[in-house]
Amino acid sequence: QVRLVESGGGLVQPGGSLRLSCAASGFLSRFVDMGWFRQAPGKEREGVSCSSRSGGQTYYTDSVKGRFTISRHDAKNTIYLQMNSLKPEDTAVYYCATVRARFDLQECEYDYGGQGTQVTVSS
Repeated sequence: QVRLVESGGGLVQPGGSLRLSCAASGFLSRFVDMGWFRQAPGKEREGVSCSSRSGGQTYYTDSVKGRFTISRHDAKNTIYLQMNSLKPEDTAVYYCATVRARFDLQECEYDYGGQGTQVTVSS
């Protein structure tokens, strides 16, 4: 059974950092393009960052470039999202997902995701 379980969310002050983790089971994530999405209250789901199966190609939405970093640990079947210099506008539920991606076009589309983890940035 394919399953994605996110963790690492929480409450953090503006300027702080969090690292989200996504543990995959039922498949080997190293053979799949993966990504992180987020959805804030009243807003549509947004692609945050995606990584090719090799990790050699990535996508970041403009608002997180230079602040967020996606990475993979194939031996642990886990992907991560390191989030630095967090802003209140980063507040959302963050979802890990398998994706359909065209990195040459900087496109990344949600395919199958987990239940999400809440990130709240507030003083």
